[in-house]
Amino acid sequence: MARRRKGRDIHGVLLLDKPTGLSSNDALQKVKRLFQAKKAGHTGALDPLATGMLPICFGEATKFSQYLLDSDKRYRVIARLGERTDTSDSDGQIIERRAITFTQAELELALDKFRGPIKQVPTMFSALKHQGRPLYEYARQGITIEREARDITVYELLFIRLEGDELELEIHCSKGTYIRTIIDDLGEMLGCGAHVIYLRRLQVSKYPIERMVTLEFLQQHQDDIEFLTHLLMPMDSPVQDYPIEHLNEAQGQDILLGRTIRLDSEDKSEQLVRIYADYNGQQQFLGMGLRHHSLLSPKRLICPDEIHSDKE
Repeated sequence: MARRRKGRDIHGVLLLDKPTGLSSNDALQKVKRLFQAKKAGHTGALDPLATGMLPICFGEATKFSQYLLDSDKRYRVIARLGERTDTSDSDGQIIERRAITFTQAELELALDKFRGPIKQVPTMFSALKHQGRPLYEYARQGITIEREARDITVYELLFIRLEGDELELEIHCSKGTYIRTIIDDLGEMLGCGAHVIYLRRLQVSKYPIERMVTLEFLQQHQDDIEFLTHLLMPMDSPVQDYPIEHLNEAQGQDILLGRTIRLDSEDKSEQLVRIYADYNGQQQFLGMGLRHHSLLSPKRLICPDEIHSDKE
């Protein structure tokens, strides 16, 4: 007989401002205990060095965490020039020191090469899997695995400042982008080497920055569970960028039973949509579906028991 999970059934997304020095999983476990939650998961790990927005999904919202992994991110990064490390950040060992000799014009030219669609070879110190094991496990054993370059997009790369051996940038990028790799590659392009000494994730998808809360703030209010629960974003917030399909109650019941339904209108494109149905005059989020022509098929649905308890 399966063990029953202990904790509260809560559903929604907390925007944690992760502190430095803490792994994403450690942060998740601390938050899960504070909320006394039965089920929780984070969306897209931040290195222990990094701070900033770490969406933590509770309950039914965990079903849609993948959509946040696929979303765009924005970062503020400070690089130390003249030194290259084996991890491309300050947690690693310095493997090379070189003089800083580039000009401002050369820097601007180099930065421009990282804007737009580019190919990036992931760092060995990443969680990407090879034969079932994350690459960083091989790296710690001194083993290098050949990695294929991946297509990423840097939508915006802003130059903030260059002071001495510190270079500060702001980067808005697509999923799968390794900021450490951008800094390491930039350092090699400039001929001096570079590594990350500060990294802060400013934004995930379109989540509002002002809704981020610190671990310290949560700990100060840990005795007021109702207050903590009101900090959560709705369970459908991970899919806010997807188009909406509105259904009536009967159609909603069919979708929740896993049936493909026929819609009144026709759309020639095939696309993922978020599904809502009318229950007692209120629009309730049911989950994600695939629309093709006039057909709508369920892809990822919430538990039917939760359709009336979703946080507004």
